[in-house]
Amino acid sequence: MIEFHLDSRSGVSAYLQLVQQVRRALRLGLLDEGDQLPTVKDVARQLAINPNTVLKAYRDLERDGLVAPRPGVGTFITRTLTDNTLAAHGPLRTDLQRWLSKARRAGLDDESIEALFMTSFRAASEEDIA
Repeated sequence: MIEFHLDSRSGVSAYLQLVQQVRRALRLGLLDEGDQLPTVKDVARQLAINPNTVLKAYRDLERDGLVAPRPGVGTFITRTLTDNTLAAHGPLRTDLQRWLSKARRAGLDDESIEALFMTSFRAASEEDIA
């Protein structure tokens, strides 16, 4: 089962962070069809947020056809976002973990690592477009 977390420094609304975390878990194969999401009440209590925030996130996921509520039972995954690249994730994750360890040994903190990664990611994306 997914365990949600919020980053108050991200500038991204709480409901959107929840949506992004579910979508990410679906893309990485961490959630499968039929899996149950935590209850709205449990997420709201765990994260100390308004239950309506969680409901909004779950409704967005429902609108996208990724989850379906079952009244009195909970909210369940109806489809995943994995594709044929899932097999490549393991080796790439290992490489990325090595890179993160190297960045930490070089003295970079989380914010610096994220800034370096995102800058490099955007630059590579722009090169692909050009």
